[in-house]
Amino acid sequence: MKPHRIRHQFLLEPALSEKLDNLSRDPSTTKSAIVAKAIEAFIERRGENELDRRYGVRLDRLSRDLAHVTRDAEMILESLALFIRFSITLHAHTPVPDRATQAIAQDRFDKFVEQVGRQIASGKRSIGKGKGVGGEG
Repeated sequence: MKPHRIRHQFLLEPALSEKLDNLSRDPSTTKSAIVAKAIEAFIERRGENELDRRYGVRLDRLSRDLAHVTRDAEMILESLALFIRFSITLHAHTPVPDRATQAIAQDRFDKFVEQVGRQIASGKRSIGKGKGVGGEG
C-alpha cells in the first residue's frame, strides 16, 4: 500500500519549471519528490537566519580566538605593569653584580613571576578600570 499523499497544485515561473524538468529527467527521481524535498528544506531552515547559517560557526571561532588574544594581551600588560612596579620599588643599586646580587635578582624575579600568576588567577589588575599603579584607586 502506498503512503497516503495529498495532491497540491501550484504555478511556477517558466524558468523554474524548466529547472524542475531538468532535475526530474533522472529516472530515480520525480518532480513530486524534488518539490517535497525542497519544501522540507525550506521549512527546516526557515527559523535560521541565512547569515547565521553561513557564517555563525566562523564567527564563533573568531570570537573564541579574539578572547584568547585579549587574555594573552592582558597577561602581557599585567606582567609589564608588575615588572615596572617591582623594578621601581625594589631595585637595589649595587655597583658590581656579584653572585650575591645575582641570587637576590633571581629571588626577586621568582617572586615577580609568582605575583603575576596570583594577580592573573585572582582577576585583580595592577592597572586599568580607573586604578592607579599597584591597583590602588
